[in-house]
Amino acid sequence: MAWNRRYSLNSYVRSALWVVPILALLAALALNRASEFVVQWVAMRGGYDLRHGFLDVSMEEAHAILDRVFTLNLSCLVFTFGSLLVAIQVAGGQYTPRIIATTLLRDNVIRWIVGLFVFSLLWTHRTMTEIGQTHLVPQLQVLVTTIVGLGSLMAFIVLIDYSARLLRPVALVGRIAEHGFAVIESIYPNSELDERAASRSASIPSALHTSQTCVSSGTSVVYYDGKSGVVLAANLKALVREATIAGCVIEFAVQIGDFLATDEPLFYIHRNHQTVDARRLQNFVALGTERTMEQDPMFAFRIEADIALKALSPAINDPTTAVLALDQLHRLLRLVGKQSLANREVKDAAGNTRVLFRTPDWEDYVHISFREIRRCGAGSLQIERRLRAMIENLIRTLPASRHDALTCELDLLNAQIVDSQDYESDRQLAGIPDTQGLGGTWYRSSTATKAEQSTSNAVSDTG
Repeated sequence: MAWNRRYSLNSYVRSALWVVPILALLAALALNRASEFVVQWVAMRGGYDLRHGFLDVSMEEAHAILDRVFTLNLSCLVFTFGSLLVAIQVAGGQYTPRIIATTLLRDNVIRWIVGLFVFSLLWTHRTMTEIGQTHLVPQLQVLVTTIVGLGSLMAFIVLIDYSARLLRPVALVGRIAEHGFAVIESIYPNSELDERAASRSASIPSALHTSQTCVSSGTSVVYYDGKSGVVLAANLKALVREATIAGCVIEFAVQIGDFLATDEPLFYIHRNHQTVDARRLQNFVALGTERTMEQDPMFAFRIEADIALKALSPAINDPTTAVLALDQLHRLLRLVGKQSLANREVKDAAGNTRVLFRTPDWEDYVHISFREIRRCGAGSLQIERRLRAMIENLIRTLPASRHDALTCELDLLNAQIVDSQDYESDRQLAGIPDTQGLGGTWYRSSTATKAEQSTSNAVSDTG
């Protein structure tokens, strides 16, 4: 199976809710057979009948226990799936539909608890069938049914508490940010900002920079001939191996997260392109219907921004939730701002550049974190104060090369305050940075006082 098909299958399995219940079904059948074998083996070798002892329940008691456990698990399954459907609809409508596949359906706690319900249900049904066939009480199976039934009851209580905590805004935005941190650290392994990275990457011949006009004679274009979709991930190690064998440089014509249509450029092959198998290269790129966060660092920013935008919409009007999303965007920007964001070069064992691919630059991250939220939050004191605190903190903590984009956002915020706030007192209040949005204590040290004075002057100058 080609790598891109394996990746798509693995991504589907990770987000499919039915996989664990199917495994539980198979486990229940296998363990039922195993328990019957153990009973027969012990009876033959040890002369002890495991169908007696243990709980030592009568036929009527066994029927009552099994019936109650079966009803309990069936009710738990119905309630769980019904509640999950409602939760998905509410979360998709109140936050963003993009958290369904990336967060809710990939939660292993929910999947394994549902699997426990299915296992207990099938085990109980099999035990009831065995009683009807042999007219004997299988004491071992009834004991296991009792234990599993009690476990299902406790798991159901845990599921209710876990789901209530999972669907809180602070939990969702925090979980998305954690996924974003992992992706950023994997995509940008150099944690120290290299001021010369941009100039160094600019010196590398790149067909991407000239793709809008022409392609050089030493470069070949590989066009995508599969089904259109979103670029999810690429097998960089395999591409490096292919480029090393062919003695060429493979450059991506698209970025992870882009929509790629049929017959659009997928790769540019520099040097020795005659020895490259274009069909084989396409098998190392996975496409799908929806973006994922495995190799897409911008997608975490997109989801956080979408949650903030949905919270600021007139239908919901919940700026406090938007502030929670800004908290996580603040953390993500601080991490990204300390990384080297130049277009990545993947080298072979000899140190030769073999694969080139684009990643978002600093301005891209800044724009997605501020522009839309600032415009939709115009007039909200919470949003304006939180954005100001965010920008000023990043200016203080990030290298100087990151300040220009942040200063531009601060100027735009000042202009937005003048346009959206009608009263001078509100303008002055909006000019105070506040990490809580509105109501947080702002410690007025000498540095902070100077910062506030310069902010007020900026707002006044803009007015």
